[in-house]
Amino acid sequence: MTCNSELNNQNPEERMYITQGLHRQIQAKPDVVAIRGPDGAVTYARLGDRVARLAAALKGVGVASGDRVAMLSLNSRRYIEYYLAVPWADAVLAPVNTRWSQAEIVYSLDDCEPAVLIVDDTFTDMGRKVAEAARTVRTLIYAGDGETPPGMLGYEALIAAAEPVADARRSGDALLGVFYTGGTTGFPKGVMLSHNNIAFSTLAALNNGSYGGDATFLHAMPMFHLADYAGMCALFLSGGSHVVMPAFTPGETLAAIARDNVTDIMLAPTMLQMVLDWRDRDPAAAALDLTSLRSVTYGASPITPALLDRARAAFPSAGFMQGYGMTELSPIATTLGPDWHSEEHQKTGKMYSAGRPGLCMEVRIVDPDDNEVPRGTVGEITVRGPNVMMGYLNKPAETAEALRNGWMHTGDGGYMVADGFVYVCDRLKDMIVSGGENVYSAEVETAIASHPAIAQIAVIGVPSEKWGEQVHAVVVLKPGADMGEEEIVAHCRSRIAGYKCPRSVEFRDALPLSSIGKVLKTELRKPYWEGRARGVA
Repeated sequence: MTCNSELNNQNPEERMYITQGLHRQIQAKPDVVAIRGPDGAVTYARLGDRVARLAAALKGVGVASGDRVAMLSLNSRRYIEYYLAVPWADAVLAPVNTRWSQAEIVYSLDDCEPAVLIVDDTFTDMGRKVAEAARTVRTLIYAGDGETPPGMLGYEALIAAAEPVADARRSGDALLGVFYTGGTTGFPKGVMLSHNNIAFSTLAALNNGSYGGDATFLHAMPMFHLADYAGMCALFLSGGSHVVMPAFTPGETLAAIARDNVTDIMLAPTMLQMVLDWRDRDPAAAALDLTSLRSVTYGASPITPALLDRARAAFPSAGFMQGYGMTELSPIATTLGPDWHSEEHQKTGKMYSAGRPGLCMEVRIVDPDDNEVPRGTVGEITVRGPNVMMGYLNKPAETAEALRNGWMHTGDGGYMVADGFVYVCDRLKDMIVSGGENVYSAEVETAIASHPAIAQIAVIGVPSEKWGEQVHAVVVLKPGADMGEEEIVAHCRSRIAGYKCPRSVEFRDALPLSSIGKVLKTELRKPYWEGRARGVA
């Protein structure tokens, strides 16, 4: 397989397409269960038939080549069918973040202009409201289990009435989907990803040994998020089985692993911590047999060494894999496979790196003038390869700023060592400049999180008349823990330089989180910086 631009000159039949994996499994294992969850189980043969019928139904309501089809729903078997049927119908995916406000959803719909919006029981009312407010949505499809609401078309009725159509095999550089960023710094940006983008990112994940053909993968992450979708695509390519839970809860995650003999799971670090905390508190959860679990992929935000060590101890039968990246990278830039999660590489520090560039991907660390910096020097992480996005929808200026000199500029600060391992220091916007010194919040968070009383920690820069900015820690203690500001600062001073340690500490019951567990530092900074020059971007 080629990893360069020659791919773009191939015949359409030779290009990779996202439904390719489904076709392979229909041939190889038609009677094997492809998906199971609260809304039933389907074999690969039945899944293929339903996808072909749903594609026909979409065409029947007027979806044409290149049209966007949006979905606002919790995780479900039907969500997976949507992901397959839309490109089957030669259309474009537009999954909607379920955590957004009505205004954010309407903004995204007006931006990507879908003709059809699919909603489930949870979002029927919201779907009706946003469809009325959005400019282009002309058809609402109800993908729930109750009676179809007035003014909507029934998902199951459409499938039952449709005759299967052939797969359009939309492929290569054709637009696969518009996947929106989190919108934590204003309205979200629509990231345009092609079939090639996702295909190469999928191959990079498979290259590390996860999502094998006998894998049973638990969809605990929200399906609108690209990390879960990438895992879904990898599993279809390899031929594993999907287990669906509507929404993440730590207790049900543990129960599903035991009940369904889950082998592979993907969790953001905050979700992983919630699972471990739940298991520590709940004797019934602690007694569950979790030995089926053999692969834990973590990513989407930094993980502290303390949490990684704890997770490895809690799941000794599992190998661990990290994927570092972002939506704009489909989403993988670097991977750290199970072989590097070992006692040997715990000592060398490799286990706490972000790994090395994924298959067919290049990473370079640069200064503000885009010059590559020496090994071990902190700069901006940039990425080049077939995984890099096509651009931001309707945002040429932002696209040009991100895709400079042929490289995707991530906005993350990090460094690379001699053998190519990448270490992520911080989001550049989260770096704190205190008294002329650069302080990386992730380093301070790692130091504080090593204390056993800490449940969650976020470090931000707040205004200081003396230092310009000062380090401020926002702490959530574990239940029953008693710890004061002085003890936290002293613990931190024993691990990192004094100027990096917090000069103020705030205790909270919980931190503001995104839909996949990223701490929303924008929200934490806002009350300190409103009306001041630094801003809260």
